Amino acid sequence: MSRLRILPEPDHMPALDRAMIRLDLAAGLGALEPKPRILLLYGSLRERSFSRFAVEEAARLLILFGAEVRIFDPADLPLPDQIKDDDHPAVHELREHALWSEGMVWCSPERHGQITGIMKAQIDHLPLEFGGMRPTQGRTLAVMQVSGGSQSFNAVNTLRLLGRWMRMFTIPNQSSIAMAFKEFDEDGRLRASSYYDRIVDVMEELVRFTVLTRRHADQLVDRYSERKAAAAKRDAAQDLASRSTA
Repeated sequence: MSRLRILPEPDHMPALDRAMIRLDLAAGLGALEPKPRILLLYGSLRERSFSRFAVEEAARLLILFGAEVRIFDPADLPLPDQIKDDDHPAVHELREHALWSEGMVWCSPERHGQITGIMKAQIDHLPLEFGGMRPTQGRTLAVMQVSGGSQSFNAVNTLRLLGRWMRMFTIPNQSSIAMAFKEFDEDGRLRASSYYDRIVDVMEELVRFTVLTRRHADQLVDRYSERKAAAAKRDAAQDLASRSTA
C-alpha cells in the first residue's frame, strides 16, 4: 500500500501564464539532472482540503520546472508516541520519502492561530537522526499556509521555526492564501490571482535553492560537535575491543 497521492491533471495549469515561465531556472547554479526530488506535506484531512489543493498546485509547477515530486497522504498516520517505537507502516513510509527527498514543501491551514495537529504530527515523526541517517538535515524547504480568514503568517512563521530546528534550509519566499474558500474553484483549482503567482515564485525559488545546495548539502551541515561526538564513539568502541582481546 502506497500513501502517495496521485496528482490530478498534472499538466493542466489554467492560471499559469506560460509565456512568462523560465524553464532554465537553474542556469549557472547547477545541473537539473538528476531531477530535484521534492516531498510535499499538507495539514488537513478534509475531503475539500485547501492545504492539499495548494500543495497539488505547487507539485504541478515543480514538475513543470523539472523536479520529481511525491505528495504524502497522512490519513492513517498515528499520533507521535501512540505506537510503540513508532512501528507503523505510515511512519515508516513517511520517513522513507523524507530520506528520498532533497527538498520539501510544507503547507498547513492556520487553525487557532497555529499549524494543525496533522501537520505537526508529520514533522514530529521525522527525527533528526535514526539509524545513522538524517531525514531532514541539509534539505531545502518551502513553507505555505492557507487561512479561512484574513491574511496571516502565523502558520508559516511556525513552519519556519520548525524547519530551522530540523536543520533545513528554508527559502526566503513563502505563500499565505487568505480566505482560501474564495480562492479555489469547485474542482479544487486555485484561481488566477496574486496568490497563485506567489506559489509560482516560491516553487521557482525552491528549485533554484535545491539545485544550488544539492552538491554541497553534506558540507554545509558538517558540524564540529558532531565530529567530536562521532570520534568519542569510535574511541570508546576501540577501547572496548582492545579490552575484550586483552
